[in-house]
Amino acid sequence: MSDKIIVGRKIEIAKLNALIDNTNADLVMVYGRRRVGKTFVIKNTYGSKMDFQFTGGKLTTTEEHLAQWALKLTQASIKNSFEKPANWMQAFGQLKTYLNTVSTKKRRIVFLDEVPWLDNHRSGFLAALEYHWNDWMTDQNLILILCGSATSWMLKNIMNNAAGLHNRVTRHLKMIPFTLAETEKFLLWKRIKWTKNEIMTMYMALGGIPYYLEQLSFEKSAIQNIDDLLFNPAGELKNEFQNLYRALFDNYTAYEAVVKAIAKKRKGITRNEIIENTKIENGGGLTKILTELEECSFIESYIPFGKKIQNTLFHLTDEYTAFYFHFNPDKKGKGSFVALSQSASYKSWAGYAFENICMRHKDKLAAALGISGMYYTTPSFYQKADAENNGFQIDMLIDRADNVINICEMKYYNTPYELTKKEMEVVNEMIEKFRKISNTKKQILYTLVTNNGLKPNQYSIGTVAKAIDAKDFF
Repeated sequence: MSDKIIVGRKIEIAKLNALIDNTNADLVMVYGRRRVGKTFVIKNTYGSKMDFQFTGGKLTTTEEHLAQWALKLTQASIKNSFEKPANWMQAFGQLKTYLNTVSTKKRRIVFLDEVPWLDNHRSGFLAALEYHWNDWMTDQNLILILCGSATSWMLKNIMNNAAGLHNRVTRHLKMIPFTLAETEKFLLWKRIKWTKNEIMTMYMALGGIPYYLEQLSFEKSAIQNIDDLLFNPAGELKNEFQNLYRALFDNYTAYEAVVKAIAKKRKGITRNEIIENTKIENGGGLTKILTELEECSFIESYIPFGKKIQNTLFHLTDEYTAFYFHFNPDKKGKGSFVALSQSASYKSWAGYAFENICMRHKDKLAAALGISGMYYTTPSFYQKADAENNGFQIDMLIDRADNVINICEMKYYNTPYELTKKEMEVVNEMIEKFRKISNTKKQILYTLVTNNGLKPNQYSIGTVAKAIDAKDFF
């Protein structure tokens, strides 16, 4: 184990450590979006226990990969010196020779990172991997870890492989962004002692991506850090969007187009609306794009309350992408976000981004309501306007197994939120409209989620059944 701290990742680390006690061969697939910390967790969980590690290069040729493979094997081996193999079939044969010199009393661990980049044009990498896994690896006391950010390749060729690796994956780990609690721990490790509201401001723009968090400076506020990283021409994340989807997906422009279409509507967008906005044909290609975007935690799909599967909505959940589309930092210079933080555009974005935080931390919401062990779903609800009624929507419902529905609304304010008489009347009207349209017989409880708490008054008492402070999410 490395002496570096690993913040969070308890589930992933536990799964990796559990493999050490196995005696059968394990084929492990680790994937997730760019910058989410996949390699860091693997290296710092297994550390010196790893017998061989090799990393693919995006612009590296097969010949260069094979030469580097021989060098790495020679460096790892005590007994053998390896010449550059002619192809990947020979390369895996060299790996077998090397592993046979490693004590059979220990669990042998091989880590191949950025494997999609090893499978460049006519490299033969995947065919060689399939052959050698089935020929001898599967009989070894071995952990083979295949890791990569290019989600399209990982899902198609490893998880859903229809040939030699079909159903061979014994463990797959999807690395997701940090939660607010994990983010706070990471920042404290970096000696950044921000208030919870300051952390939320940063999180709403950058999300819980470890690499992004690594760039933050304790000398600056969240607003200043965001400005310096995204709006400064020399900022570390100035060109991040240009690389983000390109590194993850084949035909990345189609993925960007889908995400951009989804970002246009806060409540979410239907499949048909995506087709209309992007001109991408309906079929398996679009399904693949939507599935892979959801696998990488960029979007989330859900069926609105009372609707059918054909009414499924797709909602943008990636904080950085939502921020990028709202503010377009590429077209603005240093200092722009500091000025924008006082604008109406900022307030509009902050309200939406706060909703996103609440949706990402649904488990914390459930805990605050005391229903963590209960079955529940979290759909939204919307009603289009018609001749008789104005349209309206509800941010989130928590539809519970105990015949209760929490209507959840999120309010982002710089001070404790105080319900007015007019707002109370709007809430009561919304509850009655929802009860009538949904025809539900369940008890309805109005739940308010704020970032600075609720200031109780005569209008909130009897209206707000539960007020939740988002600081509880930490």
